[in-house]
Amino acid sequence: MSQIQIHSWKIFKMETILGIKGIDFVILASDTMKAKSVMWLDDDKSKIHRLTNYSMLSAVGDGGDCLQFSDFILRNLDLYKVANGYDLTVRGAVHFIRTNLSAYLRSNVKYQVSMLVGGFDPTTGPDLTYIDHLGNAVPIRFGGHGCGINFCTPIFEHFYNPQLDMRTAYSIIEKCVLEIQKRFVVNLRNFDVFMISREGITKMNPINQQSLRSRIMDNAPTKR
Repeated sequence: MSQIQIHSWKIFKMETILGIKGIDFVILASDTMKAKSVMWLDDDKSKIHRLTNYSMLSAVGDGGDCLQFSDFILRNLDLYKVANGYDLTVRGAVHFIRTNLSAYLRSNVKYQVSMLVGGFDPTTGPDLTYIDHLGNAVPIRFGGHGCGINFCTPIFEHFYNPQLDMRTAYSIIEKCVLEIQKRFVVNLRNFDVFMISREGITKMNPINQQSLRSRIMDNAPTKR
């Protein structure tokens, strides 16, 4: 296996985070699997973290790096609010994250973390940003990180439109999770889902095998 392949596997492992931007909201979803090497340990590891009342960060990569870097970002944003009396904007948070992540590349500490930052700004509306492990950041309409995104990109491209409402966006995420569970060799059995809108952060119903089974049964044609 080449060095590039080893590096890529170390970064992404078997996790998946997803994001989609609607007309006035952003939805972030992530699996909750906690694993070490090829062993499944638990199913309650949250990969989505609250930054402010109107923004959230989801991260995948090396387990220790994700924990340390996410905690570093969260504590510094809390400090910013204490010092200034107000939260950093979504775009400001993105700039702070990517600046620090890229700065660490030039030090002895290199964080192998890839992220999605979603939020809502009263002036500019919903915002979803893709940040890779090198500190590159770009605004996106939909996307994600991890092995599962390989199965989700065609679904996003087929069903997405800029005027998505919340119900349709949640349904697209459900389709992505269903495809991951059908085709991915690793069993990502549960996904946390959060929506960020003008009203703030809302935790939505998790997507798992039980909820997908119930939805399929509800949509099944009835016999006549």
